[in-house]
Amino acid sequence: MIPSIPLPVAFGLAAILSPTDAVAVNALAGRIHLPKSLMHLLEGEALMNDASGLVAFKFATAAAVTGVFSLPKASVSFIVIAIGGLTVGTILASLITGIRYLLRRSGLEDETMHMLIHLLTPFALYLTAEELGLSGILAGVAGGVMHAVERDRSNKVRPRTNELSDNTWSVILFLLNGLVFVILGLQIPDVFSTIFSSPDFNNYEVLGYALIIFVMLIVLRFLWTLAFSRGGKVFGGSKNAEKFSFKILAMTSISGVRGAITLAGAFSIPLFIESGDPFPARSLVIFLAAVIILLSLLSASIVLPLLAKKEGGNHEAEREQMERKGQFKMMKAAIHAVQQAKNETNEAESAAVLTDYSRWIREFRPGSSSQGYRLLPKEEARLRFGALAIECEETRNLLAHGIISKKHADIFLRGLEQLELALSKSSHLWFVILKSATRSLKEMMFKRNENLSYKLSPTDREALRKIKYRTCSAVIEDYEKLCTGSTKNEAMDILNHYQQIKERLSKPYPMAEGFNEGNEEIKRDLHWIAIQAERDEVQRQYEFGEITRDIANGLRRMIRDREASILEQE
Repeated sequence: MIPSIPLPVAFGLAAILSPTDAVAVNALAGRIHLPKSLMHLLEGEALMNDASGLVAFKFATAAAVTGVFSLPKASVSFIVIAIGGLTVGTILASLITGIRYLLRRSGLEDETMHMLIHLLTPFALYLTAEELGLSGILAGVAGGVMHAVERDRSNKVRPRTNELSDNTWSVILFLLNGLVFVILGLQIPDVFSTIFSSPDFNNYEVLGYALIIFVMLIVLRFLWTLAFSRGGKVFGGSKNAEKFSFKILAMTSISGVRGAITLAGAFSIPLFIESGDPFPARSLVIFLAAVIILLSLLSASIVLPLLAKKEGGNHEAEREQMERKGQFKMMKAAIHAVQQAKNETNEAESAAVLTDYSRWIREFRPGSSSQGYRLLPKEEARLRFGALAIECEETRNLLAHGIISKKHADIFLRGLEQLELALSKSSHLWFVILKSATRSLKEMMFKRNENLSYKLSPTDREALRKIKYRTCSAVIEDYEKLCTGSTKNEAMDILNHYQQIKERLSKPYPMAEGFNEGNEEIKRDLHWIAIQAERDEVQRQYEFGEITRDIANGLRRMIRDREASILEQE
Protein backbone atom coordinates (compact mmCIF):
# COMPACT_ATOMS: atom_id res chain seq x y z
CA MET A 1 0.00 0.00 0.00
CA ILE A 2 2.90 2.37 0.76
CA PRO A 3 5.78 1.65 -1.70
CA SER A 4 8.17 4.09 0.03
CA ILE A 5 8.24 1.88 3.15
CA PRO A 6 10.53 -1.18 2.70
CA LEU A 7 9.37 -4.55 4.03
CA PRO A 8 11.66 -4.61 7.15
CA VAL A 9 10.50 -1.09 8.08
CA ALA A 10 6.88 -2.19 7.56
CA PHE A 11 7.48 -5.05 10.03
CA GLY A 12 9.03 -2.55 12.43
CA LEU A 13 5.95 -0.32 12.20
CA ALA A 14 3.69 -3.33 12.79
CA ALA A 15 5.77 -4.33 15.82
CA ILE A 16 5.55 -0.94 17.56
CA LEU A 17 1.81 -0.70 16.79
CA SER A 18 1.10 -4.02 18.52
CA PRO A 19 1.58 -2.98 22.19
CA THR A 20 -1.48 -1.46 23.87
CA ASP A 21 -1.52 1.10 26.67
CA ALA A 22 -3.31 -0.19 29.79
CA VAL A 23 -2.74 3.12 31.61
CA ALA A 24 -4.87 5.03 29.12
CA VAL A 25 -7.63 2.41 29.33
CA ASN A 26 -7.48 2.50 33.15
CA ALA A 27 -8.07 6.24 33.02
CA LEU A 28 -11.14 5.65 30.84
CA ALA A 29 -12.36 2.76 33.00
CA GLY A 30 -12.92 4.98 36.02
CA ARG A 31 -15.24 7.14 33.96
CA ILE A 32 -17.15 4.53 31.98
CA HIS A 33 -17.01 1.44 34.24
CA LEU A 34 -15.60 -1.24 31.93
CA PRO A 35 -16.25 -4.87 32.93
CA LYS A 36 -13.61 -6.24 35.31
CA SER A 37 -12.94 -9.25 33.08
CA LEU A 38 -12.13 -6.91 30.19
CA MET A 39 -9.83 -4.80 32.37
CA HIS A 40 -7.90 -7.91 33.51
CA LEU A 41 -7.54 -8.97 29.87
CA LEU A 42 -6.27 -5.54 28.79
CA GLU A 43 -3.76 -5.32 31.66
CA GLY A 44 -2.36 -8.79 30.97
CA GLU A 45 -2.23 -8.11 27.25
CA ALA A 46 -0.36 -4.84 27.74
CA LEU A 47 2.12 -6.56 30.07
CA MET A 48 3.16 -9.19 27.49
CA ASN A 49 2.65 -7.18 24.29
CA ASP A 50 5.01 -4.44 25.43
CA ALA A 51 7.82 -6.96 25.68
CA SER A 52 7.07 -9.11 22.63
CA GLY A 53 6.38 -6.05 20.46
CA LEU A 54 9.67 -4.38 21.37
CA VAL A 55 11.66 -7.59 20.80
CA ALA A 56 10.07 -7.96 17.35
CA PHE A 57 10.73 -4.26 16.67
CA LYS A 58 14.41 -4.81 17.57
CA PHE A 59 14.70 -7.56 14.93
CA ALA A 60 12.91 -5.53 12.27
CA THR A 61 15.03 -2.44 12.90
CA ALA A 62 18.23 -4.51 12.77
CA ALA A 63 17.13 -5.96 9.41
CA ALA A 64 16.38 -2.47 8.06
CA VAL A 65 19.73 -1.08 9.25
CA THR A 66 21.95 -3.97 8.11
CA GLY A 67 19.94 -5.17 5.12
CA VAL A 68 20.43 -8.78 6.28
CA PHE A 69 17.63 -10.99 7.58
CA SER A 70 17.24 -14.76 7.91
CA LEU A 71 13.85 -16.03 9.05
CA PRO A 72 15.13 -19.34 10.53
CA LYS A 73 17.94 -17.61 12.45
CA ALA A 74 15.63 -14.82 13.57
CA SER A 75 13.00 -17.31 14.76
CA VAL A 76 15.53 -19.29 16.79
CA SER A 77 17.06 -16.08 18.15
CA PHE A 78 13.61 -14.77 19.09
CA ILE A 79 12.81 -17.93 21.06
CA VAL A 80 16.20 -17.98 22.79
CA ILE A 81 16.11 -14.26 23.61
CA ALA A 82 12.50 -14.42 24.86
CA ILE A 83 12.78 -17.61 26.93
CA GLY A 84 16.23 -16.63 28.18
CA GLY A 85 14.99 -13.21 29.25
CA LEU A 86 12.04 -14.71 31.11
CA THR A 87 14.29 -17.29 32.78
CA VAL A 88 16.89 -14.75 33.90
CA GLY A 89 14.17 -12.43 35.20
CA THR A 90 12.50 -15.24 37.14
CA ILE A 91 15.75 -16.48 38.73
CA LEU A 92 17.05 -13.04 39.69
CA ALA A 93 13.66 -11.88 40.97
CA SER A 94 13.42 -15.03 43.12
CA LEU A 95 16.88 -14.33 44.56
CA ILE A 96 16.01 -10.69 45.30
CA THR A 97 12.72 -11.76 46.87
CA GLY A 98 14.61 -14.24 49.05
CA ILE A 99 17.06 -11.52 50.11
CA ARG A 100 14.20 -9.21 51.08
CA TYR A 101 12.59 -12.04 53.04
CA LEU A 102 15.84 -12.71 54.93
CA LEU A 103 16.20 -9.00 55.69
CA ARG A 104 12.70 -8.96 57.18
CA ARG A 105 13.41 -12.10 59.22
CA SER A 106 16.53 -10.38 60.55
CA GLY A 107 14.42 -7.47 61.75
CA LEU A 108 15.55 -5.06 59.01
CA GLU A 109 12.18 -3.54 58.15
CA ASP A 110 13.65 -0.17 57.16
CA GLU A 111 11.21 1.30 54.62
CA THR A 112 13.85 3.34 52.79
CA MET A 113 16.08 0.31 52.25
CA HIS A 114 13.24 -1.89 50.96
CA MET A 115 12.01 0.89 48.67
CA LEU A 116 15.53 1.28 47.28
CA ILE A 117 15.60 -2.45 46.49
CA HIS A 118 12.24 -2.04 44.74
CA LEU A 119 13.56 0.78 42.57
CA LEU A 120 16.85 -0.94 41.69
CA THR A 121 15.37 -4.37 40.92
CA PRO A 122 14.08 -3.57 37.38
CA PHE A 123 17.46 -2.07 36.43
CA ALA A 124 19.32 -5.10 37.78
CA LEU A 125 17.08 -7.52 35.83
CA TYR A 126 17.23 -5.51 32.60
CA LEU A 127 20.99 -4.88 32.58
CA THR A 128 21.88 -8.47 33.53
CA ALA A 129 19.72 -9.94 30.76
CA GLU A 130 21.03 -7.47 28.17
CA GLU A 131 24.66 -8.29 29.13
CA LEU A 132 23.86 -11.97 28.44
CA GLY A 133 22.38 -11.09 25.03
CA LEU A 134 18.81 -11.79 26.17
CA SER A 135 15.67 -9.66 26.40
CA GLY A 136 15.96 -7.21 29.29
CA ILE A 137 12.33 -6.18 28.85
CA LEU A 138 11.03 -9.73 29.22
CA ALA A 139 13.30 -10.15 32.24
CA GLY A 140 11.61 -7.11 33.77
CA VAL A 141 8.18 -8.57 32.99
CA ALA A 142 9.09 -11.87 34.65
CA GLY A 143 10.45 -10.00 37.66
CA GLY A 144 7.22 -8.06 37.99
CA VAL A 145 5.15 -11.23 37.89
CA MET A 146 7.37 -12.88 40.51
CA HIS A 147 7.07 -9.81 42.71
CA ALA A 148 3.25 -9.95 42.45
CA VAL A 149 3.24 -13.67 43.32
CA GLU A 150 5.48 -13.01 46.33
CA ARG A 151 3.11 -10.31 47.57
CA ASP A 152 0.08 -12.59 47.24
CA ARG A 153 1.79 -15.39 49.18
CA SER A 154 3.03 -13.08 51.92
CA ASN A 155 1.10 -12.11 55.02
CA LYS A 156 -2.61 -11.44 54.69
CA VAL A 157 -2.02 -8.14 56.47
CA ARG A 158 0.09 -6.14 54.05
CA PRO A 159 3.37 -4.79 55.47
CA ARG A 160 3.78 -1.05 55.50
CA THR A 161 6.60 -1.42 52.94
CA ASN A 162 4.04 -2.75 50.43
CA GLU A 163 1.84 0.29 50.95
CA LEU A 164 4.84 2.58 50.53
CA SER A 165 5.94 0.81 47.33
CA ASP A 166 2.41 1.03 45.87
CA ASN A 167 2.33 4.79 46.41
CA THR A 168 5.87 5.29 45.11
CA TRP A 169 5.33 3.23 41.95
CA SER A 170 2.04 5.00 41.24
CA VAL A 171 3.88 8.35 41.31
CA ILE A 172 6.67 7.03 39.06
CA LEU A 173 4.14 5.51 36.65
CA PHE A 174 2.20 8.77 36.50
CA LEU A 175 5.35 10.82 35.86
CA LEU A 176 6.73 8.52 33.15
CA ASN A 177 3.46 8.21 31.25
CA GLY A 178 2.81 11.92 31.60
CA LEU A 179 6.31 12.65 30.31
CA VAL A 180 5.77 10.43 27.26
CA PHE A 181 2.56 12.22 26.29
CA VAL A 182 4.16 15.62 26.89
CA ILE A 183 6.87 14.54 24.43
CA LEU A 184 4.14 13.44 22.02
CA GLY A 185 2.52 16.86 22.26
CA LEU A 186 5.84 18.63 21.68
CA GLN A 187 6.88 16.43 18.75
CA ILE A 188 3.58 16.23 16.85
CA PRO A 189 3.92 19.72 15.25
CA ASP A 190 7.42 18.88 13.92
CA VAL A 191 6.37 15.43 12.74
CA PHE A 192 3.28 16.76 10.99
CA SER A 193 5.05 19.73 9.42
CA THR A 194 7.81 17.44 8.05
CA ILE A 195 5.24 15.31 6.24
CA PHE A 196 2.79 18.05 5.24
CA SER A 197 5.52 20.34 3.86
CA SER A 198 7.32 17.57 1.93
CA PRO A 199 6.59 17.41 -1.83
CA ASP A 200 7.11 13.61 -1.65
CA PHE A 201 3.82 13.04 0.18
CA ASN A 202 0.20 13.86 -0.57
CA ASN A 203 -1.34 15.11 2.68
CA TYR A 204 -4.67 13.35 2.13
CA GLU A 205 -2.94 10.11 1.15
CA VAL A 206 -0.79 9.88 4.30
CA LEU A 207 -3.81 10.63 6.50
CA GLY A 208 -5.69 7.95 4.58
CA TYR A 209 -2.83 5.51 5.21
CA ALA A 210 -3.05 6.14 8.95
CA LEU A 211 -6.84 5.73 8.97
CA ILE A 212 -6.69 2.47 6.95
CA ILE A 213 -3.99 1.00 9.22
CA PHE A 214 -6.02 1.96 12.30
CA VAL A 215 -9.17 0.31 10.88
CA MET A 216 -7.13 -2.80 10.00
CA LEU A 217 -5.87 -2.97 13.60
CA ILE A 218 -9.45 -2.79 14.92
CA VAL A 219 -10.67 -5.45 12.45
CA LEU A 220 -7.77 -7.81 13.21
CA ARG A 221 -8.33 -7.34 16.92
CA PHE A 222 -12.05 -8.07 16.54
CA LEU A 223 -11.44 -11.22 14.43
CA TRP A 224 -8.84 -12.52 16.88
CA THR A 225 -11.05 -12.05 19.94
CA LEU A 226 -14.01 -13.53 18.04
CA ALA A 227 -11.94 -16.62 17.14
CA PHE A 228 -10.71 -16.91 20.71
CA SER A 229 -14.20 -16.65 22.19
CA ARG A 230 -15.69 -19.13 19.69
CA GLY A 231 -12.68 -21.45 19.35
CA GLY A 232 -13.06 -23.31 22.65
CA LYS A 233 -10.72 -26.30 22.68
CA VAL A 234 -8.77 -25.09 19.63
CA PHE A 235 -7.16 -22.31 21.69
CA GLY A 236 -6.93 -24.25 24.93
CA GLY A 237 -10.19 -22.98 26.42
CA SER A 238 -12.76 -25.17 28.17
CA LYS A 239 -15.55 -26.72 26.17
CA ASN A 240 -18.19 -24.84 28.12
CA ALA A 241 -16.41 -21.47 27.88
CA GLU A 242 -18.71 -18.46 27.83
CA LYS A 243 -19.34 -16.97 24.39
CA PHE A 244 -18.97 -13.23 24.59
CA SER A 245 -21.60 -10.95 23.09
CA PHE A 246 -20.92 -8.71 20.10
CA LYS A 247 -20.92 -5.74 22.46
CA ILE A 248 -18.08 -7.17 24.59
CA LEU A 249 -16.11 -8.12 21.46
CA ALA A 250 -16.53 -4.60 20.11
CA MET A 251 -15.43 -3.07 23.41
CA THR A 252 -12.36 -5.35 23.44
CA SER A 253 -11.48 -4.24 19.91
CA ILE A 254 -11.91 -0.50 20.54
CA SER A 255 -10.09 -0.61 23.91
CA GLY A 256 -6.77 -1.51 22.27
CA VAL A 257 -5.43 2.01 22.82
CA ARG A 258 -1.89 2.69 21.61
CA GLY A 259 0.28 4.97 23.68
CA ALA A 260 3.61 5.21 25.48
CA ILE A 261 5.42 2.12 24.06
CA THR A 262 4.33 2.87 20.49
CA LEU A 263 5.56 6.44 20.76
CA ALA A 264 8.85 5.47 22.43
CA GLY A 265 9.51 2.85 19.75
CA ALA A 266 8.79 5.27 16.91
CA PHE A 267 11.22 7.89 18.22
CA SER A 268 13.91 5.26 18.84
CA ILE A 269 14.21 4.50 15.11
CA PRO A 270 17.83 5.30 14.12
CA LEU A 271 18.56 8.24 11.82
CA PHE A 272 20.89 6.31 9.48
CA ILE A 273 21.37 2.76 8.24
CA GLU A 274 24.68 0.87 8.09
CA SER A 275 25.67 2.32 4.69
CA GLY A 276 25.34 5.89 6.01
CA ASP A 277 22.12 6.63 4.11
CA PRO A 278 19.11 8.05 5.96
CA PHE A 279 16.79 5.48 7.51
CA PRO A 280 14.06 4.85 4.89
CA ALA A 281 10.69 6.55 5.53
CA ARG A 282 11.59 7.36 9.14
CA SER A 283 9.47 10.55 9.25
CA LEU A 284 6.52 8.77 7.63
CA VAL A 285 6.66 5.89 10.14
CA ILE A 286 6.75 8.31 13.09
CA PHE A 287 3.87 10.28 11.54
CA LEU A 288 1.73 7.17 11.07
CA ALA A 289 2.44 5.97 14.61
CA ALA A 290 1.54 9.39 16.10
CA VAL A 291 -1.73 9.65 14.14
CA ILE A 292 -2.75 6.10 15.06
CA ILE A 293 -2.10 6.86 18.75
CA LEU A 294 -4.40 9.89 18.49
CA LEU A 295 -7.08 7.94 16.58
CA SER A 296 -7.06 5.10 19.12
CA LEU A 297 -7.34 7.53 22.05
CA LEU A 298 -10.17 9.48 20.42
CA SER A 299 -12.14 6.40 19.34
CA ALA A 300 -11.85 4.82 22.79
CA SER A 301 -12.89 8.07 24.50
CA ILE A 302 -15.94 8.48 22.24
CA VAL A 303 -17.09 4.92 21.45
CA LEU A 304 -16.38 3.05 24.72
CA PRO A 305 -18.73 5.22 26.84
CA LEU A 306 -21.51 4.55 24.30
CA LEU A 307 -20.90 0.80 24.30
CA ALA A 308 -20.56 0.66 28.07
CA LYS A 309 -23.94 2.27 28.69
CA LYS A 310 -26.30 -0.12 30.43
CA GLU A 311 -29.82 -0.62 29.16
CA GLY A 312 -33.03 -1.58 30.85
CA GLY A 313 -34.79 -0.67 34.07
CA ASN A 314 -32.23 -2.22 36.40
CA HIS A 315 -29.69 0.53 35.76
CA GLU A 316 -30.92 2.71 38.63
CA ALA A 317 -31.03 -0.24 41.03
CA GLU A 318 -27.49 -1.26 40.04
CA ARG A 319 -26.30 2.30 40.48
CA GLU A 320 -27.85 2.46 43.95
CA GLN A 321 -26.22 -0.85 44.89
CA MET A 322 -22.86 0.39 43.60
CA GLU A 323 -23.22 3.57 45.65
CA ARG A 324 -24.06 1.64 48.83
CA LYS A 325 -21.07 -0.66 48.36
CA GLY A 326 -18.91 2.40 47.78
CA GLN A 327 -20.19 3.97 51.03
CA PHE A 328 -19.57 0.74 52.92
CA LYS A 329 -15.97 0.41 51.67
CA MET A 330 -15.37 4.09 52.38
CA MET A 331 -16.49 3.70 55.99
CA LYS A 332 -14.49 0.50 56.45
CA ALA A 333 -11.36 2.31 55.22
CA ALA A 334 -11.98 5.05 57.81
CA ILE A 335 -12.38 2.46 60.58
CA HIS A 336 -9.17 0.71 59.49
CA ALA A 337 -7.28 4.05 59.51
CA VAL A 338 -8.47 4.86 63.04
CA GLN A 339 -7.55 1.37 64.23
CA GLN A 340 -4.08 1.82 62.76
CA ALA A 341 -3.70 5.15 64.60
CA LYS A 342 -4.95 3.70 67.90
CA ASN A 343 -2.46 3.45 70.76
CA GLU A 344 -2.35 3.50 74.56
CA THR A 345 -2.72 7.29 74.76
CA ASN A 346 -5.88 7.61 72.63
CA GLU A 347 -7.92 4.49 73.38
CA ALA A 348 -10.98 6.39 74.64
CA GLU A 349 -10.99 8.86 71.74
CA SER A 350 -10.47 6.07 69.19
CA ALA A 351 -13.38 4.13 70.68
CA ALA A 352 -15.62 7.21 70.37
CA VAL A 353 -14.73 7.76 66.70
CA LEU A 354 -15.09 4.05 65.90
CA THR A 355 -18.53 4.04 67.56
CA ASP A 356 -19.66 6.89 65.29
CA TYR A 357 -18.51 5.06 62.16
CA SER A 358 -19.99 1.75 63.29
CA ARG A 359 -23.35 3.47 63.73
CA TRP A 360 -23.14 5.05 60.27
CA ILE A 361 -22.26 1.67 58.71
CA ARG A 362 -25.29 0.02 60.33
CA GLU A 363 -27.49 2.70 58.80
CA PHE A 364 -26.60 1.80 55.21
CA ARG A 365 -24.96 -1.62 55.18
CA PRO A 366 -25.17 -3.24 51.68
CA GLY A 367 -28.55 -4.79 51.06
CA SER A 368 -30.42 -2.76 53.65
CA SER A 369 -33.33 -0.50 52.76
CA SER A 370 -31.91 2.48 54.63
CA GLN A 371 -30.70 5.38 52.58
CA GLY A 372 -27.77 5.90 54.94
CA TYR A 373 -26.02 9.18 55.46
CA ARG A 374 -28.08 11.74 53.61
CA LEU A 375 -26.52 14.01 50.98
CA LEU A 376 -27.49 17.65 51.04
CA PRO A 377 -29.93 18.34 48.18
CA LYS A 378 -29.08 21.25 45.91
CA GLU A 379 -31.73 23.58 47.38
CA GLU A 380 -30.87 22.64 50.95
CA ALA A 381 -27.18 23.30 50.25
CA ARG A 382 -28.10 26.78 48.98
CA LEU A 383 -30.11 27.46 52.14
CA ARG A 384 -27.22 26.19 54.27
CA PHE A 385 -24.88 28.74 52.68
CA GLY A 386 -27.55 31.38 53.28
CA ALA A 387 -27.62 30.43 56.96
CA LEU A 388 -23.83 30.80 57.18
CA ALA A 389 -24.16 34.27 55.61
CA ILE A 390 -26.69 35.21 58.31
CA GLU A 391 -24.27 33.98 60.99
CA CYS A 392 -21.48 36.14 59.50
CA GLU A 393 -23.75 39.20 59.39
CA GLU A 394 -24.95 38.70 62.96
CA THR A 395 -21.34 38.32 64.18
CA ARG A 396 -20.37 41.61 62.53
CA ASN A 397 -23.42 43.32 64.09
CA LEU A 398 -22.41 42.06 67.53
CA LEU A 399 -18.89 43.37 66.94
CA ALA A 400 -20.15 46.75 65.69
CA HIS A 401 -22.29 47.19 68.84
CA GLY A 402 -19.37 46.25 71.10
CA ILE A 403 -21.09 43.11 72.43
CA ILE A 404 -18.15 40.87 71.46
CA SER A 405 -14.42 41.51 71.10
CA LYS A 406 -12.50 41.72 67.84
CA LYS A 407 -10.47 38.68 68.81
CA HIS A 408 -13.53 36.48 69.34
CA ALA A 409 -15.20 37.79 66.18
CA ASP A 410 -12.09 36.90 64.13
CA ILE A 411 -11.93 33.38 65.56
CA PHE A 412 -15.64 32.77 64.96
CA LEU A 413 -15.61 34.16 61.39
CA ARG A 414 -12.57 32.07 60.56
CA GLY A 415 -14.47 29.01 61.79
CA LEU A 416 -17.43 29.89 59.57
CA GLU A 417 -15.06 30.22 56.59
CA GLN A 418 -13.72 26.72 57.28
CA LEU A 419 -17.28 25.44 57.45
CA GLU A 420 -18.16 27.15 54.16
CA LEU A 421 -15.01 25.72 52.57
CA ALA A 422 -15.92 22.20 53.67
CA LEU A 423 -19.46 22.49 52.25
CA SER A 424 -18.46 24.16 48.98
CA LYS A 425 -18.71 22.46 45.61
CA SER A 426 -15.99 23.00 43.03
CA SER A 427 -17.97 25.80 41.34
CA HIS A 428 -18.18 27.76 44.60
CA LEU A 429 -14.88 26.59 46.07
CA TRP A 430 -12.61 29.12 44.34
CA PHE A 431 -14.76 32.00 45.57
CA VAL A 432 -14.48 30.79 49.17
CA ILE A 433 -10.71 30.23 48.86
CA LEU A 434 -10.25 33.70 47.35
CA LYS A 435 -12.32 35.28 50.11
CA SER A 436 -10.33 33.45 52.80
CA ALA A 437 -7.01 34.38 51.16
CA THR A 438 -8.05 38.04 50.97
CA ARG A 439 -8.95 38.01 54.65
CA SER A 440 -5.63 36.41 55.58
CA LEU A 441 -3.73 38.93 53.45
CA LYS A 442 -5.44 41.84 55.21
CA GLU A 443 -4.56 40.35 58.59
CA MET A 444 -0.93 40.00 57.55
CA MET A 445 -0.78 43.58 56.25
CA PHE A 446 -2.54 45.34 59.11
CA LYS A 447 -1.91 43.04 62.10
CA ARG A 448 1.68 41.94 61.68
CA ASN A 449 2.43 42.25 65.37
CA GLU A 450 -0.60 40.28 66.53
CA ASN A 451 -0.59 36.61 67.20
CA LEU A 452 -3.15 35.14 64.79
CA SER A 453 -3.10 31.63 66.26
CA TYR A 454 -5.11 31.82 69.45
CA LYS A 455 -4.87 29.30 72.27
CA LEU A 456 -8.43 29.07 73.48
CA SER A 457 -8.94 29.52 77.20
CA PRO A 458 -12.18 28.53 79.01
CA THR A 459 -13.20 32.22 78.83
CA ASP A 460 -12.68 32.24 75.05
CA ARG A 461 -14.73 29.09 74.66
CA GLU A 462 -17.57 30.53 76.70
CA ALA A 463 -17.51 33.71 74.56
CA LEU A 464 -17.63 31.67 71.34
CA ARG A 465 -20.49 29.59 72.74
CA LYS A 466 -22.49 32.76 73.32
CA ILE A 467 -21.74 34.03 69.80
CA LYS A 468 -22.91 30.74 68.32
CA TYR A 469 -26.07 30.89 70.44
CA ARG A 470 -26.85 34.41 69.13
CA THR A 471 -26.13 33.51 65.49
CA CYS A 472 -28.29 30.37 65.73
CA SER A 473 -31.14 32.51 67.06
CA ALA A 474 -30.72 34.90 64.10
CA VAL A 475 -30.84 32.03 61.59
CA ILE A 476 -33.90 30.47 63.25
CA GLU A 477 -35.73 33.83 63.20
CA ASP A 478 -35.07 34.31 59.48
CA TYR A 479 -35.75 30.73 58.39
CA GLU A 480 -39.06 30.42 60.24
CA LYS A 481 -40.44 32.76 57.56
CA LEU A 482 -39.33 30.32 54.79
CA CYS A 483 -41.22 27.32 56.18
CA THR A 484 -44.35 28.18 54.18
CA GLY A 485 -42.87 28.61 50.67
CA SER A 486 -41.74 26.24 47.93
CA THR A 487 -38.60 25.40 49.92
CA LYS A 488 -40.65 24.43 52.98
CA ASN A 489 -39.08 20.98 53.57
CA GLU A 490 -35.48 22.12 53.00
CA ALA A 491 -35.94 25.19 55.24
CA MET A 492 -37.48 23.01 57.94
CA ASP A 493 -34.40 20.72 57.86
CA ILE A 494 -32.06 23.70 58.29
CA LEU A 495 -34.32 25.09 61.04
CA ASN A 496 -34.26 21.79 62.95
CA HIS A 497 -30.48 21.63 62.58
CA TYR A 498 -29.98 25.06 64.17
CA GLN A 499 -32.59 24.43 66.85
CA GLN A 500 -30.71 21.29 67.93
CA ILE A 501 -27.45 23.24 68.09
CA LYS A 502 -29.13 26.00 70.10
CA GLU A 503 -30.58 23.45 72.49
CA ARG A 504 -27.15 21.90 73.09
CA LEU A 505 -25.59 25.33 73.61
CA SER A 506 -28.18 26.24 76.23
CA LYS A 507 -26.86 23.49 78.50
CA PRO A 508 -23.96 24.15 80.93
CA TYR A 509 -20.61 24.39 79.18
CA PRO A 510 -18.57 21.16 79.52
CA MET A 511 -15.48 23.04 80.75
CA ALA A 512 -17.21 23.60 84.08
CA GLU A 513 -17.57 19.83 84.50
CA GLY A 514 -13.84 19.11 84.21
CA PHE A 515 -13.79 18.97 80.43
CA ASN A 516 -10.41 17.80 79.06
CA GLU A 517 -9.33 19.94 76.11
CA GLY A 518 -6.56 17.54 75.09
CA ASN A 519 -9.02 14.67 74.60
CA GLU A 520 -11.11 16.74 72.21
CA GLU A 521 -8.04 17.66 70.19
CA ILE A 522 -7.04 13.99 69.91
CA LYS A 523 -10.56 13.04 68.84
CA ARG A 524 -10.55 15.82 66.22
CA ASP A 525 -7.24 14.57 64.80
CA LEU A 526 -8.61 11.03 64.61
CA HIS A 527 -11.66 12.32 62.74
CA TRP A 528 -9.41 14.01 60.19
CA ILE A 529 -7.41 10.78 59.75
CA ALA A 530 -10.67 8.92 59.12
CA ILE A 531 -11.95 11.51 56.65
CA GLN A 532 -8.69 11.45 54.68
CA ALA A 533 -8.91 7.64 54.56
CA GLU A 534 -12.45 7.97 53.16
CA ARG A 535 -11.22 10.33 50.42
CA ASP A 536 -8.36 7.97 49.53
CA GLU A 537 -10.74 5.00 49.33
CA VAL A 538 -13.16 6.87 47.05
CA GLN A 539 -10.29 7.80 44.74
CA ARG A 540 -9.06 4.20 44.73
CA GLN A 541 -12.52 2.86 43.84
CA TYR A 542 -12.85 5.41 41.06
CA GLU A 543 -9.41 4.65 39.59
CA PHE A 544 -10.09 0.89 39.60
CA GLY A 545 -13.49 1.33 37.94
CA GLU A 546 -15.50 0.11 40.94
CA ILE A 547 -17.63 3.29 40.94
CA THR A 548 -18.51 5.85 38.30
CA ARG A 549 -17.52 9.52 38.29
CA ASP A 550 -21.03 10.58 39.41
CA ILE A 551 -21.00 8.19 42.36
CA ALA A 552 -17.47 9.29 43.31
CA ASN A 553 -18.60 12.93 43.32
CA GLY A 554 -21.62 12.01 45.45
CA LEU A 555 -19.43 10.19 47.97
CA ARG A 556 -17.07 13.16 48.11
CA ARG A 557 -20.02 15.47 48.84
CA MET A 558 -21.01 13.11 51.64
CA ILE A 559 -17.49 13.36 53.09
CA ARG A 560 -17.63 17.16 52.87
CA ASP A 561 -20.96 17.19 54.73
CA ARG A 562 -19.49 15.04 57.49
CA GLU A 563 -16.41 17.26 57.63
CA ALA A 564 -18.64 20.32 57.98
CA SER A 565 -20.56 18.62 60.78
CA ILE A 566 -17.33 17.94 62.69
CA LEU A 567 -16.16 21.52 62.17
CA GLU A 568 -19.46 22.86 63.45
CA GLN A 569 -19.27 20.69 66.57
CA GLU A 570 -15.79 22.09 67.26
